[in-house]
Amino acid sequence: MSQLTRDQVLDKIKAGESLAGLDLSEIDLSYESLKGIDMAGSNLQNARLQNSNFEGANLSGANLSGAFMFGCNLYNANLDNAECSETNLQDSNLENASLKNANLYHVALLGSNMNNADLSGSTLERARMKRSSLRRAKLDDADLQSAHLVRSDLTNASLKNANLENTTFTNAITDGADFTGAKGR
Repeated sequence: MSQLTRDQVLDKIKAGESLAGLDLSEIDLSYESLKGIDMAGSNLQNARLQNSNFEGANLSGANLSGAFMFGCNLYNANLDNAECSETNLQDSNLENASLKNANLYHVALLGSNMNNADLSGSTLERARMKRSSLRRAKLDDADLQSAHLVRSDLTNASLKNANLENTTFTNAITDGADFTGAKGR
């Protein structure tokens, strides 16, 4: 369980305090505004964060494994080096987000907007990204092995040197996508 209560965390947010490095595992901050908040290195494992607003938030190095983040706004958020395995980010907005070297193993990103997101070097093995929009996304050196990209839009995306072994692209839009050096395509 979380070391801080929901009310204590909300008080810190209202006071403009940083939440960096805190143990917030299993906390429920669903439907809250966490816009611009610093949660770098925080433990949010198995947290319930449904429909929360993380626009411009710093979640770099945070542990979001198993978190329920359905419908979250992560526009322009920093999730570099974040641990997001088994996280549910379905129908979320990750436009312009930075997820460089993030672990997104078996993440649910169904119907999510990742336009202009930077996922360079990230692990997206077994990621469920059906109906996702990845227009102009950067997936260079990413591991998309066995990822599910059915009906996704990868228009002008960059997948240079990506691992695409057993990746499903059925009915995906790949117009202008750069697959230079990609393995398994």
